[in-house]
Amino acid sequence: MKVPHLPDGPGVYLFKDRQKRPLYIGKAMSLKKRVMSHLRHLGERFSKEGRMLEVACHIETIQTPTEAEALLLEASLIKECQPKYNQELKDDKSYPFLKITAEEFPKLLVVRGRKPDGGKYFGPYTSAKLLRQAVSLLRRLFPMRTCEPMPDKVCLMYHIGQCRGPCVGEIDKIGYGRIAKELELFLEGRREVLVRNLFKQMKAYSANRDYEKAQRVLQEIKALSAVPKLPLPGKNGLPVLEELKKAFSLPKLPFRIEGFDISNISGQEAVGSMVVFIEGEPARSEYRRFRIKTVEGIDDYRMMREVVRRRYTRALNEKQILPDLIVIDGGKGHLAAAKKELDGLNLSDVPVLSIAKQHEHLFSWGKETPYIFPQNSPLLQLIQRLRDEAHRFAITYHRRLHKKEAFLSLLDGIPGVGPKTRRKLMGRFRGFSKIKTASERELMEKGGVSQKTAQNIIHCLARCL
Repeated sequence: MKVPHLPDGPGVYLFKDRQKRPLYIGKAMSLKKRVMSHLRHLGERFSKEGRMLEVACHIETIQTPTEAEALLLEASLIKECQPKYNQELKDDKSYPFLKITAEEFPKLLVVRGRKPDGGKYFGPYTSAKLLRQAVSLLRRLFPMRTCEPMPDKVCLMYHIGQCRGPCVGEIDKIGYGRIAKELELFLEGRREVLVRNLFKQMKAYSANRDYEKAQRVLQEIKALSAVPKLPLPGKNGLPVLEELKKAFSLPKLPFRIEGFDISNISGQEAVGSMVVFIEGEPARSEYRRFRIKTVEGIDDYRMMREVVRRRYTRALNEKQILPDLIVIDGGKGHLAAAKKELDGLNLSDVPVLSIAKQHEHLFSWGKETPYIFPQNSPLLQLIQRLRDEAHRFAITYHRRLHKKEAFLSLLDGIPGVGPKTRRKLMGRFRGFSKIKTASERELMEKGGVSQKTAQNIIHCLARCL
């Protein structure tokens, strides 16, 4: 990086040699000014800076929100990289350390020097003043107790969210130990590992439909990712959900999205489908099919209303998890049909969008004009993928029903097979695919038909299918 283009805010800078190995790591309130101060020593063979600059070929920077956070990052990078020109800091007793105490419910302390007391020490740090500021940040991110000894009631730190209340059983030893371990990973500079672990926790909560805890862990991830800024791990699910939330002003992150489609051919065997995406990925065990019961002929709007009404009436009666967002395959008319049913069920606060096939425009309730996104937009691609999955699921069900009806009609035309025998065959063989492959003996024994009827079934199905 060229020096004139260095950022002017706080952060950490690294001088590196030709092989990009760190030579010196420092922190600064202004990265640009601090690096420039080093460069004034170019050509000085008698100074440490001058000797370091003789072999330095690269300068890298990592920006942080505050200088206190830069202090924490500087110490963890020095510990990890062991740069040659930072050696005077190693274990220097004149500098402060951070200590996680060796107790059942550990505390985080600022101390001078190390002691063989079983505690875990981090540092040294170059500024006691900045370290105290950093500790305030750490206690917000990792709420641990500060009291000594443990009282029998919660203190002010609990009420301001900087302690989880182990003294009154608000958190057990395992949960508290997890917080201490997360702090340890953070102070060791293993922040990407920490964020990945939290991401796994969030996915586990989401899989168990504990979306409130999943949302809380997401907030932890976002806070940690900003100290310094780290990319969120995993697939593109979380970033695109953030984008979706922002674009449509959703009340919360759409962890669970339910999508609906209608399929019918000339009004025959009309069906509806519901697919579910959790964290941007299909949750196929949650999919549902609906055979249209109350609508005759071709009326997609009424069919959509029936499916939405049946789905959420049952969800409310059974106290099921409600979606964070509903997506309807269709234009403004389909959107209005779904919205009317949701309002009738007192679910007006559940956001609903629709996607129109012709131009792939998105519509939301209350906005006359469509949202238009480029085809390479991850947001649009997620909605398209959900819509296509709902369409595929509906078409598959529709074809299955159509094939079943055709097969039942075929059975009705076989000598010896009436409505009662047909129902018995379908019940005993659990579907037409097994009837097609059944032997004469199986049809007689399992289906309860005569030998002649069994022969008629085999002959007719072989000729017609």
